[in-house]
Amino acid sequence: MLLLSAFVSAALASQANAAAFAGSTSTFQFPPADVTATASDIASLFPDASEVGFPGPTPTGDEAESIATAPAVPKVQSFYPLIRPETSDNKGIEYNVIDSWANLSPMQSVASFGLDGSSEAIPEGCNINQVFLLHRHGARYPTSGSSPATFAATLHDAAGNGTLNATGPLSFLNNWTYKLGAEILTPFGREQMFDLGVGFRVKYGDLLKNFTGLPVWRTTSEERMVDSALHFAAGFFGVQSYQDSYYQLIEIEEDGFNNTLAPYDDCANANNEIADLGTNATIAWNEVYLADALERFSADLPGMNLTIADVSGMQTICPYETVALGYSAFCDLFTEEEWRGFAYGIDLTFWYTDGPGNPAVSAQGIGWVTELVSRLTQTRLTTSNSAINASIVSSEDLFPLNQPIFVDASHDTVISSILTSMNFTSLAAGGPLPTDHIPAFQTYKVREIAPFGSTLVGQVLSCPASDTPTHIRWLLNDAVLPQTGIQGCEFDKDGLCELDTFIAGMQQRIEEVDFDFDCFANYTFSLANDTITTGQFPQ
Repeated sequence: MLLLSAFVSAALASQANAAAFAGSTSTFQFPPADVTATASDIASLFPDASEVGFPGPTPTGDEAESIATAPAVPKVQSFYPLIRPETSDNKGIEYNVIDSWANLSPMQSVASFGLDGSSEAIPEGCNINQVFLLHRHGARYPTSGSSPATFAATLHDAAGNGTLNATGPLSFLNNWTYKLGAEILTPFGREQMFDLGVGFRVKYGDLLKNFTGLPVWRTTSEERMVDSALHFAAGFFGVQSYQDSYYQLIEIEEDGFNNTLAPYDDCANANNEIADLGTNATIAWNEVYLADALERFSADLPGMNLTIADVSGMQTICPYETVALGYSAFCDLFTEEEWRGFAYGIDLTFWYTDGPGNPAVSAQGIGWVTELVSRLTQTRLTTSNSAINASIVSSEDLFPLNQPIFVDASHDTVISSILTSMNFTSLAAGGPLPTDHIPAFQTYKVREIAPFGSTLVGQVLSCPASDTPTHIRWLLNDAVLPQTGIQGCEFDKDGLCELDTFIAGMQQRIEEVDFDFDCFANYTFSLANDTITTGQFPQ
């Protein structure tokens, strides 16, 4: 009996000790510091391939251009090596939880934006003359101080004061630790960018033949942005040659620096109560769709005063842990309906903060549109009336105008802003999003617009094939976008618009977007009267 009591006491002590660590932050850095200190002394023993020699045969083949030569272009449909999660009710075998992570979903090809039958492949009889790529960075850890870290801290406090006693499906929380970093790419995110570079080389590599110098590609100074750009380049050019194959322009992303790839730093109304419209809309929606989950989880966390914000944090941990660690036990705590609600909550955030429903959004994206017109017309910009950095665009070396391939790396909110600025109205056709239910006709879905690794591709074409560009079309995550919202661009089954017409349409957008007013005027705007679909303050 004494032995049994001792065993039980030890087990209880062990359980209590484990609970004290629940929600604590666990980190690891490689290489270890004590190793890096001596690495330089040993490095001389390991010469690189150029020093070793004996490379064997190295003939290279011709460049690929599958976008023009293949009968069909493969779609991105995999998220290897992530483990596909299930729902708590597992209602639909065909339902994929990852599709409900919105901007936290890994990019997968969109089926269609209404042009059914159109293809990423170059239309028959046309020739590809130039390509523009605007892409988001790869999968990352949460931003600093966001809801996953906040929930972990709440759980850790409960463990420390003895009020944590998770039961049922939540029992794993008794020993759960928070292993996520902040801001930077995860290993999976690096894989996404490398694969994107490889895929883009296979699709458009033949355009390299038209360069007269080395490409200049752009990114911003944030760690995950530089990392994304370098992994893309390594995939595109190869790990042994990418550093000598192009120039990487890194634009400073910080308050006080103009930057069209991070324009929110140049727009006051992107950082005040006008920007809070989306957050307020999502908070209202969370109270609706997470009510049942709050009741369910509260029963399994006696002693904790669980809130809707806590439950939202728990749900947000699922995609972040999955893209960082490969798997998350949080995913299957939620039902299919709750996961659809999660996606819609992010749709609300983007629509009212970074999309057509926010009056300062077109102003943020219009700088990149102005740069696009400069590149298409090969007209040098010398001044800035938006987020454009005049010292960059006025330089032929920093901002060349005649490249066959342009690559810009940016953020999800910037891509959504640019799409709004360019007036791709099919994305906003469903109108403003309600905060109390998911509408039956919803055209604005963030998973299709700005997931991790998302791509906006502009194909400049000659139709019929020649050396003189005549048309342009745009693909968002591999699906062709209708351009009927752009003045003069008529419906085309392949999404084509005459190049001169498109340029005139963009010039019109540049004229009608009031950057100074929309970004800096002291106006009020609320969800109660928000009916805009243009990303501009109603005139």
